[in-house]
Amino acid sequence: MPLHVTQLDSVLLMMAELYSQGVGPFDPARARRAMEQLLAEPEFGGVWIIRAEGQTAGYLVLVLGYSLEFGGRFGLLDELFVGERWRGMGLGGQALRFAAGLCRARQWNALRLEVARGNSRAAALYAAAGFASHNRDLMTWWM
Repeated sequence: MPLHVTQLDSVLLMMAELYSQGVGPFDPARARRAMEQLLAEPEFGGVWIIRAEGQTAGYLVLVLGYSLEFGGRFGLLDELFVGERWRGMGLGGQALRFAAGLCRARQWNALRLEVARGNSRAAALYAAAGFASHNRDLMTWWM
């Protein structure tokens, strides 16, 4: 289900948990501003809640990217989080298929993501879904 502004605090709590697993420094104010902006500009993507058994089990963030390598627009699965209680139930695979469907519906040519080295569980999930590693490192220059 798409994120409603009233669910921001719930997603921020899950983001804090995700980031505590070595994703990087978590700045809740910056994350809130970014989500609010994404909600205001849905052409650039969105935030979706993952639900199971009537409860919030996780979230995913899919955003628009553009690359000559991919022939134009592509989806970037910026964040995917499934709470510990819900892992191993197939929710991650369902979320990946959902994201792929969104990309197809928007006529985006590919779906990309990044996975931390050493996160073998996530890497196995992504490989099983059809993602391939390109033997390249993602690098960042903060502005």
